[in-house]
Amino acid sequence: MKDWTPILRADGPARYLQLADAIAEAIANGTLRDGVRLPPQRKLADRLGIDFTTVSRGYVEARDRGLVNSHVGRGTFAIGTKRQDPQREHRRQADVDLTMNLPPEPSEPALLERMEAGVQTVTANLIDLLRYQSSTGSQIDKEAASTWLSLRGLVPSLDRVAVTPGAHPTILAILMSLTQPGDVVLCEDVTYPGIRSICARLRLRLVGLRGDADGIDTAVLDAAIREHRPKALYLNPTLNNPTTRTISLARRQAIADVITAHRLPLIEDDAYGFIPPHPPAPLANFAPDLVWHIGGLAKCIGAGLRLAYTVAPNSHAARELAHQIKIISVMPSPLMMALATRWIIDGTADGIRRFVRDESQARQSIAAQALSAFRFEAAPHAFNIWLHLPDGVTRAEIIGRMAGTGLGIMPSDAFTVSCEPTESIRVCLGGQIQRTQLRDAIGLLAYIMSAAD
Repeated sequence: MKDWTPILRADGPARYLQLADAIAEAIANGTLRDGVRLPPQRKLADRLGIDFTTVSRGYVEARDRGLVNSHVGRGTFAIGTKRQDPQREHRRQADVDLTMNLPPEPSEPALLERMEAGVQTVTANLIDLLRYQSSTGSQIDKEAASTWLSLRGLVPSLDRVAVTPGAHPTILAILMSLTQPGDVVLCEDVTYPGIRSICARLRLRLVGLRGDADGIDTAVLDAAIREHRPKALYLNPTLNNPTTRTISLARRQAIADVITAHRLPLIEDDAYGFIPPHPPAPLANFAPDLVWHIGGLAKCIGAGLRLAYTVAPNSHAARELAHQIKIISVMPSPLMMALATRWIIDGTADGIRRFVRDESQARQSIAAQALSAFRFEAAPHAFNIWLHLPDGVTRAEIIGRMAGTGLGIMPSDAFTVSCEPTESIRVCLGGQIQRTQLRDAIGLLAYIMSAAD
C-alpha cells in the first residue's frame, strides 16, 4: 500500500519505534493485509518529514518483530496475522549481545535436523550428564577433542589435552598459573578485548606490540622481552579480532624462534583458525613446549557450547590447568561436552563449520560491495570488517545512528593497547542478522558515511 502513511508523534518513544508500532497496528486492524507492499523508505521519509535512517531503523525493527519481510529489489511486505506465529511471544528469546563477534547462525534445514538429532541422542543419558565430572573432560571427550584439533594439524598426546569451559576462562586459568599481580603480558597493539579485561582483573600490565600485515614485528617483540621481562605473550594469530589479519607462516616461525630463545610462554587463541579452508599451521607446531593452544568452539560451532579444546605445553602444565579450571568453574558442562563430542563423531560439527565458512564468505561479499568507496580491512572468511571512518565521521556518531539496526558495532577503544584509539570500528557480519537485513544495514552505514562528506 504505497499511500499508507502512519501518524508519528513529536513526543513519546523514538520515532523508529513508533513506526514499527504503527505497522503492527495497521496489520492488526487490516489496513496492511498479508503481502501488501509498504511504501519505499525514502518516499515515506519525505512524506513524514523525517530522516531516511529513522524509517530504515523502523522497518528493521518491524522485521525483527516478525511483522514484515524484505526482498532486495522488490521492497518490504507486510506479514498478515494469520501467518504470524501465535507462540512467538511465548518462546524464550535469546538476549543477543551485539558487542560479540558472532558466527552466522546455521539455517539449512538438513543441518538443523542433524543438530537436533544430536541433542536428542545426548539427552537419552541426561541423568548421567547432571553429575559432577572431570574438570577437563572424560576420555571420550578428549578423544573427540583430539580428532577436532587434528583439523589444525595438531596431534598431541591426550595427557596434554584439556576440554575447558570456553577460551575466555581458559586464558584466565593459564594466566593465573603463569603470573603474579604487577607482571607484564605482551600482545598485539590492537587485540581481543577479553585479554584486556582478564589482565585488568589479575592486575597485570598489558603491553601492545606494533606490527604489519604479516603480524607483530619480531624485532619489536625481542626488544620488549628484554625491556619488560614479560611472563607471557598472547596472540590471536588467525583472522585477528578485530583487524581480520592472519600472521603469515614465515612470521610464525620467526615469532617461535624469538620466544624459544627467551623461553617465553605463548597463549595462542586460535578462535578462528578452524574457519579458513587453508589456514597457516598453528604456532603450537613451531614451539610445542612453550605454546598453550586454545581451539575454542564459540566461533566455529557456537558460543552457547562454552567449550574450548586446549593443548598444554606438557602433561604437568595440563594438570595445573585442570587445577585452575576447578577453582574458576569446577568443570565444563558435561551436557555441552557430550553434545560437542556427538557432533564431532557424527560429522555435524564439521557441517556447521563449513556452513559458517561459506556464509561468512557470502556476507563479506555483501560488505565489500556496499563499502567499496571506504577504507576497511577484511578477509574472505572473517566474521567482521575493521572499518576506518572517513574524515569528519566519528565512531560515536556511527554507533549512535546505527543503534537498533541489528548490526553489531564496536569502537576501536575496546581493542586498543598502548596507543591512542583511531576513528575505526569493528562491524560484525554474523549472528542472527540475515543477508537481506545485513545488506540493508550495511547500505545504511554507507549512506551515513557518505552523507557526512
